[in-house]
Amino acid sequence: MVFVTKPPTENFSYPRGSKVSKFFAGIPLIDLSKPDSKQLIVRACEEFGFFKIINHGVPMEFITRLESEAIKFFSLPLSEKEKAGQPNPFGYGNKHIGKNGDVGWVEYLLLTANIESNSQRFLSVFGQNPEEFCSALNDYISAVKKMACEILELMAEGLKIQPRNVFSKLLMDEQSDSYFRLNHYPPCPELQDLSARNVIGFGAHTDPQIISVLRSNNTSGLQISLRDGNWIPVPPDHNSFFINVGDSLQVLTNGRFQSVRHRVLANGSKSRVSMIYFGGPPLSEKIAPLQSVMKGEEESMYKEFTWFEYKSTCYNTRLADNRLGNFERIAAS
Repeated sequence: MVFVTKPPTENFSYPRGSKVSKFFAGIPLIDLSKPDSKQLIVRACEEFGFFKIINHGVPMEFITRLESEAIKFFSLPLSEKEKAGQPNPFGYGNKHIGKNGDVGWVEYLLLTANIESNSQRFLSVFGQNPEEFCSALNDYISAVKKMACEILELMAEGLKIQPRNVFSKLLMDEQSDSYFRLNHYPPCPELQDLSARNVIGFGAHTDPQIISVLRSNNTSGLQISLRDGNWIPVPPDHNSFFINVGDSLQVLTNGRFQSVRHRVLANGSKSRVSMIYFGGPPLSEKIAPLQSVMKGEEESMYKEFTWFEYKSTCYNTRLADNRLGNFERIAAS
């Protein structure tokens, strides 16, 4: 496994009390074209819940087109962006993240990954011609969904479980409850004042879905938390993708894979744009550890729940809350 990292150079806000690791070897880098990729993916999911992929097969044209359209959207006057509607759950949000008091130095567009459902929302934003935005969005989501399913199938192979599509079928299901998010983190003027060191772009959290596929422009800011609680920076790479293990995948693997806590720091000088596909199961899907993952007398670490139940829990908690805690089995003493 190749590791990559470098120290950030931009002007960041590090929240008070943060422990930032100085001795981390780097982010796992996995080449999807190599035959050992499935084993390396499993290792990265077990150790970090996070990795970077290259030779991913998503055309760069799709990536650059959507980023260009996202920048056009976020450059519109606030009154125009708000025509996309309040994020309830889908729509445009500014600084307020969710309904439970979380805030960040961010504006965003949250959409369903159901391609047919997005066109109508943008008629009011782009007049009668939302075709360019929707075409770029649809091409990107289709390609990234295909890649996410390929990665999930490599995970199943690496874990030596059958069928190969045991994870990917949840994203391929017509009722898959998958989301897509565009984030814009503008430069934060408060960070020019060195005493203002507690501004966060997006607070620490794990993703509740099965898998998240992240791509950003060439601006730093993303950090992940190691198992020891130290935070490490993720060097940006606008040509590659980063993969997050989500809470649901942690449960499906009975904790063998662990969802990664991550956050985005506010940046004092540069604008950051990120695009994230959140692959989720159908609302009625029952989430529980797979028998094929558990060995011997191993017992389930989690109570069975539906994706709808877990999603509802997430909507009623803060970003930093341990959402899975409510579904853990308490070992008998």
